Amino acid sequence: MDERDEAFLRRSFEVARRAVEHGNLPFGAILVNGDRKIVLESENRSITEHDFTAHAEVMLMHEAARRFEQEYLSRCTMYSSAEPCPMCAGSVYWAGVRRVVYGLDIPSLDAVIGADPLNPTPHLRAAVVLAGGKIPITLEGPALVEEAIAVHDGRWEPEGHDRT
Repeated sequence: MDERDEAFLRRSFEVARRAVEHGNLPFGAILVNGDRKIVLESENRSITEHDFTAHAEVMLMHEAARRFEQEYLSRCTMYSSAEPCPMCAGSVYWAGVRRVVYGLDIPSLDAVIGADPLNPTPHLRAAVVLAGGKIPITLEGPALVEEAIAVHDGRWEPEGHDRT
């Protein structure tokens, strides 16, 4: 990972913060093309769209697959504020993106979130999901972990808190 990768990863953190401003969970993802230009951004929209599959990475891959050919996407990198969950990793695979850089890994994310029912992230790691595919995808992370954790400050309810 180089300084430009770090800058792009920090941009995914900014997108995650924007998701919170819009009433959603603190997750963001961006897509960077082979020329190292940001071509798409997506924030988590699970709360406002009443769709718990509206993760930032899935929404990004939906838009990327609609706009670009797989050959183009194979030269792209997705930067995500957190390690893609199994669903998100699958969307990366099917869209054809060949490199993923992420901030917070799933075990660390789980430690930050605790028992909050809004994010029951499965403990199946992205590397395991992607290893089952026929196309190799490079995963790089965790990275900038303290900054990635800061995105979640004050965003999750303490264990046992009743939201009603």
